[in-house]
Amino acid sequence: MNETIITLLGYISIILILLLMLAGYRSAITFSGKKKGLKFQADGSDVPELGQRLTRVHANAVECFSFIGGTLILAIATDSTAITNGLAYVLLLARVLQALVHLVSTSNVAIQVRFVFFLVQFGIVIYWVFKLLQKFL
Repeated sequence: MNETIITLLGYISIILILLLMLAGYRSAITFSGKKKGLKFQADGSDVPELGQRLTRVHANAVECFSFIGGTLILAIATDSTAITNGLAYVLLLARVLQALVHLVSTSNVAIQVRFVFFLVQFGIVIYWVFKLLQKFL
């Protein structure tokens, strides 16, 4: 197994962990009587602030999977992991740090820090796409 595969598995694991956390949080709110019924707004607007942040962290991870996961899968499928292996763990670390900062705070400084971690991921994927295009064009 190489860095690209481990990173893809790590990213999928993050999404699953966040989903379990969200389900647990929503269940706790329901069972504590703070919310009646099992219907929740998709954006988390009907739960306390932590629930809203957790909802957004999960949604953001899923939203970004299309370009991050897609690029990792493309590299694996085309035997091009030599292109992605070098920065794969950096990307995964940036994803984890972005999620943690988002869970901890929504202050202006935290938002800027989160954006830096997003830019790291975005920049890495842009670099990978450029290298993959070079390989196949």
